[in-house]
Amino acid sequence: MPLSEYEQRVLEQMERELTSDDPRLATTLKSTTPRSSVRYVIAGIGLVVGLLALVIGAAQSLPWVGVSGFVVMFAAVAYAFAQPKETPSGPQGIVTEEGAVRKPVAGGQRRRASGHASKPSKSSGSFMQRLEERWERRSRGDDTDR
Repeated sequence: MPLSEYEQRVLEQMERELTSDDPRLATTLKSTTPRSSVRYVIAGIGLVVGLLALVIGAAQSLPWVGVSGFVVMFAAVAYAFAQPKETPSGPQGIVTEEGAVRKPVAGGQRRRASGHASKPSKSSGSFMQRLEERWERRSRGDDTDR
């Protein structure tokens, strides 16, 4: 039985309020998608076909058939346990009072707006150089990483 229009509107409003009140919780709730049973059925079929090829290869003394069966079995198990590709279905920004979604402000723009000098991107330099820069900023009392 589908929801009525009123129930759909109330549910959407509750979802917007949850997203704006606690975006971390909303992201956590949206990101836990159950895996499709079709994925497990395909993996099971691949596992059975691979096992069959492995047994036939061993019985007929055909090593290439046995090896290919093992590879098919391994691929089927890997497919079953691999994370499905995620589409951006969770919160995409901040929900305004009108219900529109506004993109979040980037970290560098927020720092410049608050008066701090802009920093080089976090990906510049090696890991040790970034750690040394952070240590120097902390020792000067200019720790803005948190």
